[in-house]
Amino acid sequence: MVCWLNEKVMQPNGKYTLRHTSKEGRCIIKEIRYKVDINTLHRIEDDKNVGLNEIARIKIRTTVPLFFDSYQTNRATGSLILVDEFTNETVAAGMII
Repeated sequence: MVCWLNEKVMQPNGKYTLRHTSKEGRCIIKEIRYKVDINTLHRIEDDKNVGLNEIARIKIRTTVPLFFDSYQTNRATGSLILVDEFTNETVAAGMII
């Protein structure tokens, strides 16, 4: 689950730098499964455009192995951020569930 923090919309198959604990690697967004309506907490499965301050469940593929716990178990090893490779802006904050 990620909260998108950038004005540019999330790009499916977009390439980003992933930062998790002390590790850093590259990743690609393989799939946007659904967005979450923040008012009702229902899934929005037909709209795959994720913009500023929207929450979505995504599937990513990393270039390095990650050793993680679920966010519920351990916040430190269950969280991550995505960084735009070109502008070095933080574009998303995520929880591994």
